[in-house]
Amino acid sequence: MSRIRVLLVDDHALVRSGIRMVLQTFDGVQVVADAQDGRTALALIEKLRPDVALLDIAMPDLNGIETAARIRSRFLQTRVVILSMHAGEEYVSQALRAGASGYLLKDATPTEFEFALRAVARGETYLSPRVSGAVVEKYLRSGEPAVGPLEALTPRQREILQLIAEGRATKQIAAQLGVSIKTVETHRALLMERLGIHNIAGLVRFAVRTGIVQGDR
Repeated sequence: MSRIRVLLVDDHALVRSGIRMVLQTFDGVQVVADAQDGRTALALIEKLRPDVALLDIAMPDLNGIETAARIRSRFLQTRVVILSMHAGEEYVSQALRAGASGYLLKDATPTEFEFALRAVARGETYLSPRVSGAVVEKYLRSGEPAVGPLEALTPRQREILQLIAEGRATKQIAAQLGVSIKTVETHRALLMERLGIHNIAGLVRFAVRTGIVQGDR
């Protein structure tokens, strides 16, 4: 059996350390690297080409859902498992639409964790039993969950929405993304129009409600 090469991505160092220790007990599984954010993860995937990327959802700058979508579009050989504390329908639907092959709750046992990892590495899909039954049923029946409000936005708009919700100023966002202030302002105006939200506070509430950022960040 070939070795399963894994990239671990979570913004909490202690969580990464704990998950790494569990992974090291699985025969034939190698943690090739870990990262604390989505941007670093994408760079590592380009360099290391792991078989599986384990992603947290709530990470600064680029969350796990957006990272999963970029992995799907750029690195077909790397399959994604979302590791999350959230079992709600919106989170699971977003993960599936982004192309995740697995969705595992963080309170899973090591046995379930290993089973999920090996299933995804074989090309199968694994969803924790406790995730929303309605989402799973809908996904298995139609092949794709119903489209949510986030799908009305472009990837760049979702990226800017996350940075706005994290409290970044327009100038900071422009500098981080390497675009003009005018471009950021245009994206912000368009995403407000598409969401029917007309102030920053409303955008922040939407970002928290849909899991783009956590409310305590």
